[in-house]
Amino acid sequence: MSLYRSNLNEHRALFAALDALEPAVEAAGRRIAEALAAGGKLMLCGNGGSAADSQHIAAELTGRFIDDRRPLAALALSTDSSALTCIANDYTFDQVFSRQVLGLGRAGDVLIGISTSGNSGNVIAAVAAAKSLGILTVGLLGRDGGQLAALCDQCIVVPSRTTARIQEAHILIGHTLCGLIEAQLGLAGGAQQ
Repeated sequence: MSLYRSNLNEHRALFAALDALEPAVEAAGRRIAEALAAGGKLMLCGNGGSAADSQHIAAELTGRFIDDRRPLAALALSTDSSALTCIANDYTFDQVFSRQVLGLGRAGDVLIGISTSGNSGNVIAAVAAAKSLGILTVGLLGRDGGQLAALCDQCIVVPSRTTARIQEAHILIGHTLCGLIEAQLGLAGGAQQ
């Protein structure tokens, strides 16, 4: 069997099992929309591919997802190279997100921590910082959820041990969250606010 066919079969098998995540995804979308409607913002963080997913989701919200609409308050904490390198150099890499959360976050915001293992030290520190400020924490995780599963207010755990497949599911979930947020805020289907 070719690598392509093997990957496709693994992808299909995982996605067939994602029905069980629907309640968690719907709840997260609703809570993020409520925070945005109340004047809060969405912060996202992760490493590597999860950093890219953070940026992707934030861009869908500040730009547009499907229909034209007002921009929504979302930012990826992995995008400021000066902040990342300053914090990593002066403190530790484990604090690159938490210090940004402490400086930028406020009660009523939401933090999505993305980690395919659930054990990324800097995402764990960001979640702890967010919780200290009264910020809702959502874990977009993989495998068994790792340490973050017990720390986050809400968890969406993709049941796979393969990083690439988890990331494929994470972007589907991220796109679904964007659509749910738009619908909850009355911005879907060409509605303007």
